[in-house]
Amino acid sequence: MTELHELSAVALRDLLRQGHVSAAEAAAHFLARIEQQNPLLGAFVTVTAEQAMADARAADSARAQVPAGELPLLHGIPLAFKDLTDVAGVVTTHGSAALDHKPAPSDAPLVALLKEAGVIALGKTQVPEFGLTAYSENRIAPPSRNPHALSRSSGGSSGGSAAAVAAGLLPFAPGTDGGGSVRIPAAACGLVGLKPGRGVVPAGESVGDPARLVVAGPIARNSLDAALMMDALTGPDAGPARGPDATRRPDGGYLAAVNQEPPRLRIGISLDSPWSGTFPFAIEQDALDALRVGGDLLEHAGHALSEASIRYDNRYPDAFTTAWTAAVGAARISPHREALLAPLTRTFRRRAQQRSPAKLAESVAFLRRFQHDTMAQYAQWDLVLMPSLAQTPRPVGWFTGAMHGTDLWPAAQWPGDADGDYRKQCEFAPWSSLVNVCGLPAITLPVHWTGGTPGQGLPMGVQLVGSMGSETLLLQVARQLGF
Repeated sequence: MTELHELSAVALRDLLRQGHVSAAEAAAHFLARIEQQNPLLGAFVTVTAEQAMADARAADSARAQVPAGELPLLHGIPLAFKDLTDVAGVVTTHGSAALDHKPAPSDAPLVALLKEAGVIALGKTQVPEFGLTAYSENRIAPPSRNPHALSRSSGGSSGGSAAAVAAGLLPFAPGTDGGGSVRIPAAACGLVGLKPGRGVVPAGESVGDPARLVVAGPIARNSLDAALMMDALTGPDAGPARGPDATRRPDGGYLAAVNQEPPRLRIGISLDSPWSGTFPFAIEQDALDALRVGGDLLEHAGHALSEASIRYDNRYPDAFTTAWTAAVGAARISPHREALLAPLTRTFRRRAQQRSPAKLAESVAFLRRFQHDTMAQYAQWDLVLMPSLAQTPRPVGWFTGAMHGTDLWPAAQWPGDADGDYRKQCEFAPWSSLVNVCGLPAITLPVHWTGGTPGQGLPMGVQLVGSMGSETLLLQVARQLGF
């Protein structure tokens, strides 16, 4: 008999709507999974079991009074939110020991939206401090580990959420992506991760994001589940799409459209990165193998692939870093608690505070020109294909230099090489942040495993970047390739 955690999110949704499984049964099942596996995995920082069961019972009572066709889209589905996102009555730590940890007074827009869609919140998942890094390790809780190899990181900043989905602690999860924070952990954990285009999901945008880098998107086991979450994120109550190129969901929704066959596409293959001039990086063979496998799958599906040579302005790294770290410079932290910040956060906060407003404005203006120039080059193809990551998922503690077994928390003695840490991250994921700067949609697909067989070894993915409004197309291609 199939266990609830083995079902796709779509299948679980159908059982809940049909009344074959109650919301209380689903919540209890996943809470038991969390209790059993989280001590080793570190995916959850906070588990709100009592509130979750109360909400699930309330959902069951409501279902008894409402026809199935009138139930919310995600009625009774267990979910969790990153510990950067406020959930009313639950502490938001932002992954930082330097903040007072007080319960949030209200739900963030993303949480309110998904609760309205019927989800049952089980708790908060592990993140890096202020969501700044490509690994989910901090000074307040154990690091989030990769379910496929516990010695490896699950990525960041949505690392706890990705680990939970990959381990069957959640059916799927919402992530937020400002520089790769959906796609990096999805790729590291062998999942599908979709970053929608700028403005498509207004509820996931961040305050203090001058370049409008951050957007919410699904972390899921397959394209159908990702499409279901996109329907919830962009549904009638999600608010209007923002920006001239932002599109609402397709007629009938993403889930209805995902099984439609995509047209024959022109796809450019590129290994070029705007980071290579500042941080020359080596691409591991497993990343190249993933690119080859992804290309073969696309060609077999009938698409036309060709080499894409992309020219990037070498001023990008400084401009992106300036915009990316602006929010941490403005964070309200008592001076006497700044010593509790991780070395990377403390270093980049100080630099952000020393920059003039004119420097920030100059960087944002440059990134808009970079967006225009990059999109003009990408316009030669329908999609652009590249590896998701340049390296296999890194060992826990590798970025910080704190690799000393499993004793990484509270990490009071982390080495202080912030620039070395940042460089490693840029070399690990050199094709992620440029997509946020351009505001384009992108999807990562787990096409390759280092052990040669799906589920064996470590996952390696490819990233497909589309034009504005191509979220549906990206999901259709993912489905066409069997994901």
